[in-house]
Formats: sequence, C-alpha cells, structure tokens
Amino acid sequence: MELAIFNTEGKETGKKIKLDEAIFGIEPNDHAIYLDVKQYLANQRQGTHKAKERNEVKGSTRKVKRQKGTGTARFGDIKNPIFRGGGRIFGPRPRDYRFKLNKKVKQLARYSALSYKAKAEGIKILEDFSYEAPKTKNYINLLNSLQVADKKSLLVLSEPNNNIYLSSRNLQRTKVVTVSELTTYDIMNAGNILFMESSINAFQNKSVGAKTV
Repeated sequence: MELAIFNTEGKETGKKIKLDEAIFGIEPNDHAIYLDVKQYLANQRQGTHKAKERNEVKGSTRKVKRQKGTGTARFGDIKNPIFRGGGRIFGPRPRDYRFKLNKKVKQLARYSALSYKAKAEGIKILEDFSYEAPKTKNYINLLNSLQVADKKSLLVLSEPNNNIYLSSRNLQRTKVVTVSELTTYDIMNAGNILFMESSINAFQNKSVGAKTV
C-alpha cells in the first residue's frame, strides 16, 4: 500500500511512501485490541475509592438494647451497617487495577488498529515540519488544509517537539504523541492518524527491528 505525502497546506508533494503490509495490512485481531484498550483504561484508574466499614466509623460501642425480650431483632452497637450512619458492608477499598499484558499481544493490537485505519483510509502522511513558536492558529490551519478538523486527529512525531505540542494543546479533538508513546487506545480513539514522514519511517524501522529480535 502506497500513500501520498502531503505538505502543511494539504497539497500532495509528489512523493509517496510504502506502508509495510506486515503492519498495516494484517488481518485485525479484535480480541487483542480489546485487551490492550482494557489494560490502558485500567492503568488510568487511581483506585483510591474507600468507604468506611464498621470498625472505622466513629461512634459508641455501647449495645443499643438488651439481647433478649424486646420482641425484635438483636442489635449490637450504633455502628451496625443497618443503621443510618453506620459502616458499609463490604465497601470499596483502595486497589490497583493494573494487569499484565504480553508485549506481543500489545504489538498485535497496535498493528490491528493501524490495519483498521489503513483500510478505512484514515491515515495521512505529512512531510516534516515545525513551528518557530507555539501558535494554535497554525495548527488549526493545518487540520483545515488536510480536511480533518471535523474529526478527532492524532499527530505522530518521531521525537518530541514542544512548539507543535503547545500549538495543539488547547484543541479538544486532537492529540500529539511520539512514536514511542503511540498506543492502541489513541489509534482507535482517533478518526484520522497523521504520521510525519520521519515518524512513519521510524515506526516501521522500529517494528521491523522488533520482529527480527
């Protein structure tokens, strides 16, 4: 599969780049995508939820009423969970939601997501560019030129670029990442993936190196 390379004005430069079929042309594995996205979302959870249980509620430990002879159920102290203001039965406790996922599964998920985007023509290649200073208007003009301003977009850089990052930071429907930060969740969450010419080469070279190890 070959894609044309666009400039920042949204026009074709006349150059083309070939996408690796072993990455962008594989049969997608939906279950691998599910597992990788599930792990990503689980890793975002703080897990700091906490409810007070019976032994943590402040209150008297005096028995509310005598054990027998009242004609009603027996009760302990006022911290009993059935009372208003009492402890919570089996309440949530702080926990870590993270879980392990093999590298090969994560790689398969990433390739599967990119394959979906390639088949849906949701990948564009841009020639390398940079800004002299952060300016959101410049980034908006770029998205409008590429006709992707109405959808979620993900720009992939080969290395961090602070001016591009700051130019896009105030826009809700776009995100800028480097090749090493690219995740399955970001790929599936974006309507269009914008690779720079250097970043697509770096990603494919890195992937080929990983397959040969």
